[in-house]
Amino acid sequence: MKIVVSGATGLVGSALTPVLASLGHDIVPLVRRQPAAGELVLAWDPERSMIDRDGLEGIDVVIHLAGENVFGRWSAAKKQRIRESRVQGTRLLSDALAGLTRPPQALLAASAIGYYGDRGDEAVSEWSAPGEDFLAYVSRDWEGATTAAARAGIRVVNMRFGVVLTTAGGALAKMLPAFRLGLGGRVGSGNQYLSWIALDDALNAIVHLLATSRLAGPANLTAPSPVTNREFARTLGKVLGRPAVLAVPAFALRLAFGSEGAAMLQSGQRVLPGCLLASGFHFRFDTVEPALRHLLAPSEGGR
Repeated sequence: MKIVVSGATGLVGSALTPVLASLGHDIVPLVRRQPAAGELVLAWDPERSMIDRDGLEGIDVVIHLAGENVFGRWSAAKKQRIRESRVQGTRLLSDALAGLTRPPQALLAASAIGYYGDRGDEAVSEWSAPGEDFLAYVSRDWEGATTAAARAGIRVVNMRFGVVLTTAGGALAKMLPAFRLGLGGRVGSGNQYLSWIALDDALNAIVHLLATSRLAGPANLTAPSPVTNREFARTLGKVLGRPAVLAVPAFALRLAFGSEGAAMLQSGQRVLPGCLLASGFHFRFDTVEPALRHLLAPSEGGR
């Protein structure tokens, strides 16, 4: 198939595109710059409501992964970028696809488990109600921005990503320096749940969603065994052969990330991948210790 991918240079997108290419698909990145002569990419600029609609004609599938990174201090400007990069960009893309003469078969659009808000130890699935904090409202509107595509008969899957584990970037890569020095540990109380997924499983899940035409609507991309932050820290320390007894206190989080950013890091969701499991998806890593050992074995001498 001919597949357009936004966010193709991001954490998931940069790993996904070679996987799709290896399966025989033609990949067309959606980029925020003018294409060079002969370059097989499509241009868009969500802030200016510009997208190459003609180039989208005849595309089979769109995988939409673009969005502002949530890490960093949550200033008012940062929060605005988080929201607009998701909602505004998704709405522009969805409206463009809905207006095509030859629309794609499917739109696989990123979302996040932040949709559920801070739920304590309550287990949630795709059928659970949304939360009421900033990321929950952003995620709700992010998914709502795909409505035009769905109304046009395009199969829309809202991929609610958990924390994607990879040493190439994201949360795990940010944790590793401190943990390798024996300075790692829980964040805040450590009782908040961390719903994670190994990068390999995230990529395989996207391929599964792409190939399973009966699936539409929300799909949690999380492993079936979420852990508390305390359990994750202890397991990561064990895999690295380092102590993980220190804690990042709440006041330090507020200094680094602002009050709302700190609240996000201390909140959690115990998310179960109901859609993937019900549709027969097989996880390579369904518990966290084997996932971390696989990811860290090359650099940690197989520990």
